Amino acid sequence: MFLRFTKKGASNKYFLLLAPSILVINIIEAVVREIEVSGMQGFTQGMFYMGGTWNLVNALAGIFNLLAVCGWFGIVISKDRHHDLVWPDMTWFWIIGYDLWNFAYVYNCLTDRSFYSMALLISCTIPAFLGKKGAWAQHRVHTLGLYMMLMMTVPNFFVQGKFAVASTHSPAAYYTVSIIALVFNAGIIAYQLYTIIKRKKNPLIDELYDHLSESKKIKAENY
Repeated sequence: MFLRFTKKGASNKYFLLLAPSILVINIIEAVVREIEVSGMQGFTQGMFYMGGTWNLVNALAGIFNLLAVCGWFGIVISKDRHHDLVWPDMTWFWIIGYDLWNFAYVYNCLTDRSFYSMALLISCTIPAFLGKKGAWAQHRVHTLGLYMMLMMTVPNFFVQGKFAVASTHSPAAYYTVSIIALVFNAGIIAYQLYTIIKRKKNPLIDELYDHLSESKKIKAENY
């Protein structure tokens, strides 16, 4: 809210870096957790874990997705009445890569809670494609915040009763979702490297995809 609805927050580029910083920290935490779960077997703290090589595969996918976060200094607050946090370099292919990796993460590490986590991912992806383009990070914060409040308030909703959806706990399924996430995110990294080299961009300070029509449209609507 500070970033979106105060002049000081919206106009300071360094304040706006809080958004990608929190996203990156969240991905790092998930990657570390995935590595931890790779050595777990059986019930731990009320949850069933079946760790394996698939966790390491998806951890690598998470690292690729993390490295593909770019365009930090291109983030702005839109000039319309909604004051949305807009991130032009957060492209459709990065969003899909994140969704594939994150779903594999929750499937591997949150097991019986993964079904609702998938619904959570879809809930912020749909408006990013069909509604306010460039505002996926904002949608993700809102939906994840609501999810966490519900989970903390009614923790057993996701694992007990008629609304519970149990995981298959299938190694084949674990491998499938993890490999898909890895391959897709490896493709994103390959395209990113190609873009950096061809367009002679600095990935730390430049917007890498400002030549794409999607990025141009986002800027035209919000800058």
